[in-house]
Amino acid sequence: MSKPVLVEVSARHVHVSREHLDILFGKGYELTVKKDLSQPGQYACEERVTVVGPKKEIKNVSILGPVRSSTQVELSMTDARTIGVNAPIRESGDIAGSAGCKIIGPKGEVEITEGVIIAKRHVHMTPEDADKYNIKDKQIIRVAINNEGRKLIFDDVVARVSPNFSLAMHIDTDEANAAAVPGCCTGEILD
Repeated sequence: MSKPVLVEVSARHVHVSREHLDILFGKGYELTVKKDLSQPGQYACEERVTVVGPKKEIKNVSILGPVRSSTQVELSMTDARTIGVNAPIRESGDIAGSAGCKIIGPKGEVEITEGVIIAKRHVHMTPEDADKYNIKDKQIIRVAINNEGRKLIFDDVVARVSPNFSLAMHIDTDEANAAAVPGCCTGEILD
């Protein structure tokens, strides 16, 4: 049985807490939706921040909404090395003991002691998708990308199953460049 999956590139971005949004943009500030993302209720915002590490900074980093309980910065391995941060590879939300950085907004700045990660490549799927593909939540799977000249099989991909998800694989820009993914493409789940 064929198991196709939309593969999307998740570029560097920041998720902010209410407390940090107030500091970065002003008390009571509300995020401005720029465009909806493939995952229900998630969106790219008009707002941008600067992420600062010990070596360098990255300007114009997108914020993704909605506001979260904890601030999290998701970078590629190249980004993390460029700014001098030793960020671990983790699932989104797993920030305990991760790297820190400074985030600068137009009204203020925050220094986070943890929250900088390199997102583990993953496939979001609904329980119905998981049943159809015979995959369990947190199962490690493989996904093939068959782009001309850059065919690649991604191993160590975590399946994330929730009724709040939509079927899509997320890889960062380093991984996308390795497989010549132009922004999105269709992959094939092998396991």
